Amino acid sequence: MGVLGGLLIGAACSRGVVRPPAESVRPTNASRSTTIVVPSAPTPVHVGPRNAALSDRDLDALWERQLMVPVAGMVRTSLHDDFTAKRGSDRIHGALDIVALRFTPVLAPDDCVIGRMFAGPIGGIVIYATDVTSHFVYYFAHLDGYLRGLAVGDRVAKGSVIGYVGTTGNAPPDTPHLHFQVMKRGLGRVWWDGPPINPIFFFAVDGSRR
Repeated sequence: MGVLGGLLIGAACSRGVVRPPAESVRPTNASRSTTIVVPSAPTPVHVGPRNAALSDRDLDALWERQLMVPVAGMVRTSLHDDFTAKRGSDRIHGALDIVALRFTPVLAPDDCVIGRMFAGPIGGIVIYATDVTSHFVYYFAHLDGYLRGLAVGDRVAKGSVIGYVGTTGNAPPDTPHLHFQVMKRGLGRVWWDGPPINPIFFFAVDGSRR
């Protein structure tokens, strides 16, 4: 399922869509997270089409975030790059689908601020978050539910549970997965609609919950 442009204008924010498995805790405050250390390795090469609005400096900044794979227990080497997979006749996926068992915890890939939460017919139960510098947007779709108590405006630390893998929206009912998208923050009010970035080689840490 690709989310490019305004495909997810969707319903208004709904904090009531919560189908938690056993756990129920408040999100971890991002101030408790480890300080970002600028990596010594060079910035990875972006794989796939790259919007003209994405500069080398943007990619350097994303690499400095040292993203975590956003599914608990998932290692970087197991990820499948379907960023360029066709969606319709004129667009690409623009995201990664990370297949996992239903109810597997979905993790914050970075220290984040929760920006939008709602349910719609395409992405199903979704979360949009930004990094704490508001440079990037992280989009999570097809969730089975949110972490109980999670709310718009919450600051969550890298590795914190924010939701659970599911098949809501237009996901195949027999293939639970997380649709994960990274974007440069868009301009103006539609901040969640910026150009997509392929994160496949920008993950620096395997999925490990706090």
